[in-house]
Amino acid sequence: MDHTKVKGYVLGAVAAASYGLNPLFALPMYEAGMDVDSVLFYRYAAAVVLLGGLMLARRQSFALRRAELAPLAAMGLLFSFSSLFLFRSYNLMDAGIASTILFVYPVLVAVIMALFFHERVSLLTTLSIGLAFCGISLLYRGEGGTTLSLLGVALVFLSSLCYAVYIVGVNRSALRRMPTEKLTFYALLFGLSVFAVRLRFGAGLQPVPTAGLWVNAVSLGLFPTLVSLVTMAQAIRCIGSTPTAILGALEPVTALFFGVVVFGEQLTFRIVTGVVLILVAVTVIIVGKPLAERLSPLFRLHRLR
Repeated sequence: MDHTKVKGYVLGAVAAASYGLNPLFALPMYEAGMDVDSVLFYRYAAAVVLLGGLMLARRQSFALRRAELAPLAAMGLLFSFSSLFLFRSYNLMDAGIASTILFVYPVLVAVIMALFFHERVSLLTTLSIGLAFCGISLLYRGEGGTTLSLLGVALVFLSSLCYAVYIVGVNRSALRRMPTEKLTFYALLFGLSVFAVRLRFGAGLQPVPTAGLWVNAVSLGLFPTLVSLVTMAQAIRCIGSTPTAILGALEPVTALFFGVVVFGEQLTFRIVTGVVLILVAVTVIIVGKPLAERLSPLFRLHRLR
């Protein structure tokens, strides 16, 4: 394996694992009495400053065309509400399980493309939807008949749906060719405005209570946002989008690991089985289409024989 591919796989793993650090930095801020909107305001503000600084250092343009403003505002709303729903779910269920359910977004992308853009629903897509449903069902119903918060599961599903619509929207709008850093900067900036409004333009913003939690606030903007963004973009350039997406399975695994080790969240055989089913479902969705495209000429050749 050449150096570029090794570098790409390492960067893809770093991108996924760093995004899975959201609960590690967010939950201590909740425990200190901070609300979701304040935590997300600090996360988005830190990310905007850090990403803006990175763009300045790279001398990247901030200029926008008028036609890009409305799509960017829409993407910012989807981005912010995806974060809002996910972070609210952390108060209702284990963060590791929430992050795993969130990871069904590639399956939702496939469903959206089939429903609204008439992409053919393949057998692999149907299989993936079934596996994801089974995995979520296992996570929902715990040991001894206990169940997860229905509201928590609904919030995570809405978060995943918002992100899936964001992905489709970016690829089907005037933003398709916009550099990743610029797109994310403005999506975060418009998203920040959502939390500014929800916090009554600062009147409802809670101060970060300790110096130690400022580290958490800045880390939310740095690791799950900036580091994840930059390393993912570089990984895609080195190894392509499909392997990078497969490495994204480390996101829920990282969140689950820290949830169990740091926050004492429960880990049972049923939960592990549910997590594995969801990861397999997403992997099948990601590799299925490229694999089918590669194999179809072979099938056509076979029929000619």
